[in-house]
Amino acid sequence: MKEAVSRTQKRYASWALTAAILIGLGFILTGYKPVGKGLVLGTLFSIINFILIAQSLPLGLGKSKRKTFLFSLVSIFLRYALMAIPLVIAVKYDQFNLIAVICGLFAIQLVILADHLFKFIRPGSPGTG
Repeated sequence: MKEAVSRTQKRYASWALTAAILIGLGFILTGYKPVGKGLVLGTLFSIINFILIAQSLPLGLGKSKRKTFLFSLVSIFLRYALMAIPLVIAVKYDQFNLIAVICGLFAIQLVILADHLFKFIRPGSPGTG
């Protein structure tokens, strides 16, 4: 089970980072450097958040309802604080575009959605296992 989660994490994170780097490079080469940098920054924090979610899920198992609730609440607040870091950076520094950072923060979700849409459109195609 842990291996499957790790494999899924790696697949989605690598797709998101590859897409962000390629799209960001395209923006940088066309003269929109803050947009490219913002997209990559947001995507990096999106990946970190995704990894932390997967790492924290098993930690709440087998505990009382109260402890599980408190652990979940603390986990959510810490991850929100983590996601706020690139937003603060984008607001504070002109070298990062705020809208691009926000788009980057949704990179993992967009990759997951794209993967499921691809599987729906082309069921049984290689690599959609």
